[in-house]
Amino acid sequence: MEKREDFLFNLFFYAFILILICFSFNCFSQNQTISNFSKSKKILLKIHKYYPYTFYCGCSFKNNAPNLSSCGYKIYKNNKRANRIEWEHVVPASRFGKKFETWKYGSLNCITNGKKFKGRKCTRKINKKFRLMEADLYNLQPTIGEVNQQRQNFEMSIIPGEKRNYGKCDFEVQNKFVEPSPNIRGDIARTYFYMADTYSNYIKLTKSELSLFSKWNNIDPVDEWECKKSKLIEKTQKNLNKFLVQACEELDKK
Repeated sequence: MEKREDFLFNLFFYAFILILICFSFNCFSQNQTISNFSKSKKILLKIHKYYPYTFYCGCSFKNNAPNLSSCGYKIYKNNKRANRIEWEHVVPASRFGKKFETWKYGSLNCITNGKKFKGRKCTRKINKKFRLMEADLYNLQPTIGEVNQQRQNFEMSIIPGEKRNYGKCDFEVQNKFVEPSPNIRGDIARTYFYMADTYSNYIKLTKSELSLFSKWNNIDPVDEWECKKSKLIEKTQKNLNKFLVQACEELDKK
């Protein structure tokens, strides 16, 4: 009888410790459900049937094909990628991926036909944590492929002047900085806040980013679609974006 009691005590004790550790590392606020980027894209395609517009340019799209004329988009250089939808990581995958050793150095398990590989491919193969972060639905947006290509992993900023290379799409890239349209700056800010808070061991915002994103968050508050999308993601991914909860509740009351 004593052995059984000791076993149960140890079981509850270690379970309690694990819960404390989990709270300290934001386990319950993280994506713990989807660990496949391809699956995330399929889920988001269904979610965006309620709002089939690209993130940066506002072009309508159906399945994986954008209607470029719907937003006055002008192809810059890459016709193939301009005519397809890609799911962009607002906080670039390289931003958190490079924190993994496999991103820089590879692994003994990352060898194909005698050749070693590293970077995103190896990190995705080896690290479940990276796969969960990569697949986090809150960080993904439908984007014209060419815009995704041009954005790369550049930092968000304000760029002097309004030189546009993509027709009427309000999206500028210069000197490895990106300036998005004013109507999505708050969405971007809240995504960065969510990712930095949820995966704090892998993403740290700089002082300049905190300052810029705080301004963007205030100037461009949450809208109906941002809140609806968040609720749909929560149902699937089973975690909250706490940077949207209060603002969305207040929006619902209006």
